[in-house]
Amino acid sequence: MGILDTFSLRNHVVVVTGATGVLGKAFVDALAEAGAKIAVLGRNTEKLQERVEAIEAKGAEALAVQVDVLNEEEVIKAKDEILAKWGTINGLVNAAGGNIPGATIQPDQNLFDHDVKDTLKAIELNLYGTIIPTHIFGRVIAESGKGSIINISSLAASRPITRVLGYTVAKHGVDGYTKWMSVELALRYGDKVRVNAIAPGVFLTEQNRNLLMDSNGSYSDRAQKFINGMPFQRLGEPDELKGTLVYLLSDASALVTGETIFVDGGFNSWCGV
Repeated sequence: MGILDTFSLRNHVVVVTGATGVLGKAFVDALAEAGAKIAVLGRNTEKLQERVEAIEAKGAEALAVQVDVLNEEEVIKAKDEILAKWGTINGLVNAAGGNIPGATIQPDQNLFDHDVKDTLKAIELNLYGTIIPTHIFGRVIAESGKGSIINISSLAASRPITRVLGYTVAKHGVDGYTKWMSVELALRYGDKVRVNAIAPGVFLTEQNRNLLMDSNGSYSDRAQKFINGMPFQRLGEPDELKGTLVYLLSDASALVTGETIFVDGGFNSWCGV
């Protein structure tokens, strides 16, 4: 097998939660281009169908499943539907997540007046929305003897980013869960079952648009602070996550597990001087 062959995902069955989001779209496109069969999961049926059509236009196979990743029964049904179609699952991308408006603490808001219930909702979406699919789809991957699970971390798990408390706490949990599960799966199922995370830098998505863009269409002060903190001096493009995703799902990263890879234009490395 040549080095380029190790990056192929041809005939791999990969589940992508949160496939209707901006980053989810980039992930789905990358998988289609790498030859995978893709189960796209999300809550918006219209966007799910758009993803299927885009995948099929690239010559790949797709299955859309409407599901709430916080509902175990729905996730189990999704697993059964995927297995009925393709018979196995080789990879999982836990892309469901993001911040929610009520969990963002405004600069002029009293920190201690913040509604904790909103913070808990953000934690549930990002952390439980990773754990639940992993325990359901991951079991299939582990018992098949080979596969890869990708979680989505964040800069917020390594740097304290103001205002997004619930998101920050959840992403710290995702990092810890990634390491813990990678060790447990390796010890119990061997060296062919891996768990890693991608920590994207700052990308403009629907969830953070109100934080990064002003009403006139220009970058907000907050967005400019992010840009100033990156050696690359710009926000990321979703397509720039594609290579890292395919690498971690493929045999090219066969000895990589328990790691979080930053795709952030150097933000996490730079002290600003």
